[in-house]
Amino acid sequence: MSESCGAGRRGGPEGGDLVWYVSYGSNMRLSRLRHYLAGGCPPGGARTYPGCRDPRGPQRSAPVELDGEMYFALESQVWTGGRAFYDPDVPGTVWARAHLLATGQIPDLVAQEMYRDPGADADLDLTEVLGGGRTRFGPGRYETLVYVGELEGRPMLTFTAPWGMGDVAWNKPSALYLMQIASGLEEAGAWSARRIAAYLADRPGAAGHWAENEVASLMANPLMS
Repeated sequence: MSESCGAGRRGGPEGGDLVWYVSYGSNMRLSRLRHYLAGGCPPGGARTYPGCRDPRGPQRSAPVELDGEMYFALESQVWTGGRAFYDPDVPGTVWARAHLLATGQIPDLVAQEMYRDPGADADLDLTEVLGGGRTRFGPGRYETLVYVGELEGRPMLTFTAPWGMGDVAWNKPSALYLMQIASGLEEAGAWSARRIAAYLADRPGAAGHWAENEVASLMANPLMS
């Protein structure tokens, strides 16, 4: 498991009010996630994040695999090119990374994904998502919260769009965005660089636009923190 990105600041969340936030996109990378939690602008990004009301880093992180498919669609205002989305209803396997966070940080992550201020959304009630498998904060692209299983007795949650993979036009992701995702997968430590390059090149939206060797070349150039 990976080290906490909040080490040396305030320490990780403590107590029983913890959930696994599962990222399948750029937030797999701890230095990227830190800007959502504590605020700031990531290198190469086009937006400064206000951060969560609770800015602590994850207690720990772990690589996970989800049933479903990850695809690229729409146009990112931060990275340009397609954004990563998750469709749990399509056969496949998604490589992801689970970060152990305080439950109250989840609505603040959702708010920032939707360009709102932390505290704009209601506090998270796990009853609906755990009972029915998903719940919606709103109609936006990252406002559908999905329960994807448990890890070490705690629920794993991710968020995605309310639509399915076949309901939207796919879009090629940018080089910088792919580098962020690849770096997060490498950091997770469960998959080799060769397998990561092949995985990303084969995702809908990237397939046919990014070859495996091109993704591998991107990965050979280390990102700044």
